[in-house]
Amino acid sequence: MELHDVWFVLIAVLWTGYFFLEGFDFGVGVLTRLLARDRAEKRVLINTIGPVWDGNEVWLLTAGGATFAAFPEWYATLFSGFYLPLLAILICLIVRGVAFEYRAKRPEENWQRNWETAIFWTSLLPAFLWGVAFGNIVRGVKLDADFEYVGTVFDLLNPYALLGGLVTLTLFTFHGTVFTALKTVGEIRERARKLALKVGLVTAVLASVFLLWTQFESGDGAGLVALGVAVASLFVALAANQAGREGWSFTLSGVTIVATVAMFFLTLFPNVMPSTLNPEWSLTVTNASSSPYTLKIMTWLAVIATPLVLLYQGWTYWVFRKRIGTQHIADPVH
Repeated sequence: MELHDVWFVLIAVLWTGYFFLEGFDFGVGVLTRLLARDRAEKRVLINTIGPVWDGNEVWLLTAGGATFAAFPEWYATLFSGFYLPLLAILICLIVRGVAFEYRAKRPEENWQRNWETAIFWTSLLPAFLWGVAFGNIVRGVKLDADFEYVGTVFDLLNPYALLGGLVTLTLFTFHGTVFTALKTVGEIRERARKLALKVGLVTAVLASVFLLWTQFESGDGAGLVALGVAVASLFVALAANQAGREGWSFTLSGVTIVATVAMFFLTLFPNVMPSTLNPEWSLTVTNASSSPYTLKIMTWLAVIATPLVLLYQGWTYWVFRKRIGTQHIADPVH
């Protein structure tokens, strides 16, 4: 296996880790409007991800940086062609981080309500737009002979990509719902389990249609296996949720995300951005990659740094593993 193939796999792993971890972050943000009934319950939801949300976003920075270093042509075409949706995601992530930090800085009702509204929308929009972006990457876009995107932003809003956006939105919301059931106690936990069933069934329908569409258009044997794993794990996650096995339900909803992202990248390879104008104009792992020397240096750095990052993040989750409820929410101090 060539180094550019190795880095394609590593970037796929980074995106998988990001969607697995940030997926439930986005889901919990959406639940602040769908599940929480009062300010105390909103604080419970936000506190479930409070210690970890910023660490989860590191996976996005690493995935973007690895793409820039390992596949500069892919990075340049992606970020220029998808400029508006990626800018919208970036703005949402910035506002979302500010909202987490500033929401409780003042006691006024309007102040806190406005920041909580910001958390909801800046969780919902990225969850949708990531699906639209990856849907277009898998489907292919209008690339010319110079590997430049020559379409418009409206070309990105095609039915396949929009369905992909709905899939990631509902899947992340389901992931966040079972995470909430896993991390909370009391009434909010029970309502989270009931809501997980409803969201999960909608997700199952949308995901099945989208993944079958992907398989029919450009899938292969490996993609079919990933499709089967994604759909099966989602239904088993629903069954585990109904049985009150929140840990298994969360794990299996995560497996669904992993298998879905794996299907994306299995469908792509050896392309990184297919051209719908001419297959010969597609960006591949070969013509989009950096020099072998650059990839070799990156590989050694990844071997040294990655285990340390994983150990630290795993320790963080272990420290903040306990369930919380409204009885654990202290009165605000200003």
